Amino acid sequence: MAKHKDNNTEESILKAANEVFQTKGLDGSRMQEIADKANINKAMLHYYYRSKQLLFDAVFKKAFSLLAPELNAILNDDSSVEEKVKNFTFNYINFITKHPYIPNFVIHELNKNPTFIEKLQQNIAFPNIDKFKATVKKEIEEGNIKPIDPDQLFINILSLNVFPFIGAPLFKAITKKDNEAYNQLLIERKHSVSNFIINAIKK
Repeated sequence: MAKHKDNNTEESILKAANEVFQTKGLDGSRMQEIADKANINKAMLHYYYRSKQLLFDAVFKKAFSLLAPELNAILNDDSSVEEKVKNFTFNYINFITKHPYIPNFVIHELNKNPTFIEKLQQNIAFPNIDKFKATVKKEIEEGNIKPIDPDQLFINILSLNVFPFIGAPLFKAITKKDNEAYNQLLIERKHSVSNFIINAIKK
């Protein structure tokens, strides 16, 4: 009899894979471990996902589909630049703390596959910063913030939030912090980063 994929089983696989990838990354994860955590055998796992890369892609796609709308909503709501900086930072760090493999995966895929970004852009919620830029320009004209290129400001926000996750092994070594202490440092960055940026642009 032909097999039929079950949504509940697939959801269990994605949840299990997310937990394993979160702690061990792509290279350190094993399909057998994911199968065990999902309470299925390895043959069943391969029926749903023929390779670890395909499974990782599916986990990333699901995570990105949750993160992108949140960030896009913040960039395009009617809040002030200060509120956008705070909300973007808080939401991003909260989410990536639960899915720490995402930044490195994006960098890896961009280097390996130049068309990867085109696939991301096809997502209906792919971040659009047009309204963010308009809000920045408006607040500059009103004298609320210092003159700054909106693109540069967005790059600053993204860089200060993303790089501590990408460079985690280096920063752990430099700061001499274990995983628990470093994770606490990242949580504290929600306030540190947003305050740093806001203080830098406020008049």
